[in-house]
Amino acid sequence: MGTKERQDRERQAVTASILGAARELFTAEGYQSVSIRKIAERIEYSPAAIYSYYTSKDDIFLALAAEGFHLLDDKVRGAMTTDDPLENVRGCWWAFYEFSQEQPAYFQLMFVDRSVPRITQQWEGFSFLQEMLAEAVNAIQRAIDAGAFPRALSPDTAMHMLWASLIGPAIVGVRHRLASGEDYDALARDVLNATIAGLQSGIATTFVSCKCLEEGIAGAPVPAGVRRHAS
Repeated sequence: MGTKERQDRERQAVTASILGAARELFTAEGYQSVSIRKIAERIEYSPAAIYSYYTSKDDIFLALAAEGFHLLDDKVRGAMTTDDPLENVRGCWWAFYEFSQEQPAYFQLMFVDRSVPRITQQWEGFSFLQEMLAEAVNAIQRAIDAGAFPRALSPDTAMHMLWASLIGPAIVGVRHRLASGEDYDALARDVLNATIAGLQSGIATTFVSCKCLEEGIAGAPVPAGVRRHAS
């Protein structure tokens, strides 16, 4: 193994340790309560050593957010494999819920903790997230084109409604808020199916997407070549 390859592996190992410790601490204590010094103490490093890898606590969060969104993207893409546009929409959002239960630490940082930095402040570093959100909108548009949803439905609005409908069951599952014997997955599935049925019925909507990402998932700027339905 060459010197550069060895150094790269050592750097990857250190950054993985830093991010792992930060993820645990941010989840357990809340983003605002965790300092660089506390992260350094968890992995027995000096704060100065941490700063040689990340310039601030915000940079550590953004690296964790990038990891989390890549995991979510992989999960969603793996669920959209059928020839049925409506089932692809259903599968996409069920994958979002499953991600919340399989990766609760990432989910809480990405969607629940309000003290973390807004992704829009570093939007240029998250082009893959813009593409992921645009594909979620396009999946709904394909279902509209196939006649599964009314043609008047805004795919941006529908995307927001599907996301908002599942945030509740996802948080209930992560925080274990149901009574003993109650089925978290059944609740999430019923909410998803009810939301899709409502959209199919042509229910009137009043929400208008601003096509920006303020907190959590929201309508994103659309990369060149990606279709956007006119609102």
